[in-house]
Amino acid sequence: MVEDARILQARGEDGPFNYNVGNIQQDAPPYAEYFYPSIFTNPIATQVTSSVLGPGPKWTFCSGNTAMPPIPGSLPQRQPVHADADFAHPDHPFALVINVPLVDMTPHNGSTEVWLGTHTGLGGIKAQEGAHGERASGRIKEDLLAKRVATDGPPVQPEIKKGSIIIRDLRLWHAGMPNMSEEVRVMLAQIHFANWYRNPMRLEFAEDVKPILEELESRGELGLEVPADWVSRQQAMDRYLNRAFGNAYDFNQAV
Repeated sequence: MVEDARILQARGEDGPFNYNVGNIQQDAPPYAEYFYPSIFTNPIATQVTSSVLGPGPKWTFCSGNTAMPPIPGSLPQRQPVHADADFAHPDHPFALVINVPLVDMTPHNGSTEVWLGTHTGLGGIKAQEGAHGERASGRIKEDLLAKRVATDGPPVQPEIKKGSIIIRDLRLWHAGMPNMSEEVRVMLAQIHFANWYRNPMRLEFAEDVKPILEELESRGELGLEVPADWVSRQQAMDRYLNRAFGNAYDFNQAV
């Protein structure tokens, strides 16, 4: 994925960047030799999401977020504080994001800034700026950020070990931070939606991933609904680096 990140970075303004070109939306290779159930269908993560969202959550998003070292002549940039739920959404939990860092994450290499407790009771879509689906949508209004700092303190930028699991509510305020190191900081991202939530997205995997999921299901170890389109290995290889930027995905419910 480090090699892939360099390819995506070279696309510049045509790449799948999120808010700035130093923060890239990046899928993992969607074929069998890189599909590790301990990462993508981790049973502990699924136990947590099932407890919060109800049994059999739907896994309909599988991607990643990569903080790039600045290219020569450019300055590191941070994202605005934002929420990924940039649309009118329920006030109770309906989607949880599972992040897995593939390198140790620190403030130096751009660990994500998170605003603890902001997933509920803070205005929802009314707290945001920008139209749903725009590259810069979901930005939290500056006066609300100042008020939050005054009442509850500043956000945190944690240190997270490689291979850890971070689970956050989709509604939580957060921001991608500058990568001041020389290494590419890759963090995977899956989203589990409550089974009752009518999000129509589907995953796309190579056909050689299907037997892995079927085996997990047969042993009662999957615990997820996995709406997926199965394509040939070559199709998967040709397409996985041509996904959209983050805000182009629609996490809303179907009408």
